[in-house]
Amino acid sequence: MKSIEDKTLANGNYIDMEVDKVMEAIKTEEEEEEEATDVVEGFKHQVDEITVKVDELEQKVKDVDKFYTSLSKKQPNSSKGSSAVKEKQQIFSIKKLRQEASKREAAGEKRMQELIRHFGTIFRQITSHKWAWPFMHPVDVEGLGLDDYYEIIDKPMDFSTIKNQMEAKDGTGYKNVREICADVRLVFKNAMTYNEERNDVHVMAKTLLEKFEEKWLQLLPKVTEEETRRKEEAEEFRLGMQLAKEADNAKMARQISNEVRKKFLYLLALGFTLTHFTT
Repeated sequence: MKSIEDKTLANGNYIDMEVDKVMEAIKTEEEEEEEATDVVEGFKHQVDEITVKVDELEQKVKDVDKFYTSLSKKQPNSSKGSSAVKEKQQIFSIKKLRQEASKREAAGEKRMQELIRHFGTIFRQITSHKWAWPFMHPVDVEGLGLDDYYEIIDKPMDFSTIKNQMEAKDGTGYKNVREICADVRLVFKNAMTYNEERNDVHVMAKTLLEKFEEKWLQLLPKVTEEETRRKEEAEEFRLGMQLAKEADNAKMARQISNEVRKKFLYLLALGFTLTHFTT
């Protein structure tokens, strides 16, 4: 009788052990399922964040392209330097953009030198006038006893100084024709400032200044055209660089999109595995 009780107790213990094993297995499965669910939720959160970033980048690229297109329609077709706008070049290489900008800059400097050459004709006409002699060389302050000259005149200027700077080959010369124009005006304005109105030098300076302004007005349209062209080219370069950067962003957006798709596929596979496992 005792033997039967022992067997019954042993069987009961065995059953309890098996039940514990089953419960432990169920608990383990539940924990694994919960852990897998957490992983899925984590991936879903990452996917949502990445998707938002992709949408923002793609929208930004569209906005910039739309802005560039609208701007190109507004640009005048008369400027020779606006070929990039007229042809709506989509140059997305920053290196190539800088190379193009360097070429344009060199061409612009060549055109400016041509304008300076034209200005040289005006300059020679003014300096060859019979009344130009007082302005040909720096004022002899000591020789003329003009003790207060530097108190009245902040920046002395004369035609020989202008001529030397126009002919400079060491890179120190004038870079823009307006710089020369400003110095020619300064020569006459200094003379008119220091000398009274009835003074012969004042009258000579005023007369030559009027003649110079008449001749300058003939060249001014070409100068204005060149300045407008340079501004347009600078704006085109700025927009091109902006588009190049946005193109890089678009490329990154596409890469992120690919990563998103991969994670979606992974999540689908993971979801299928979990479904199969739980059933």
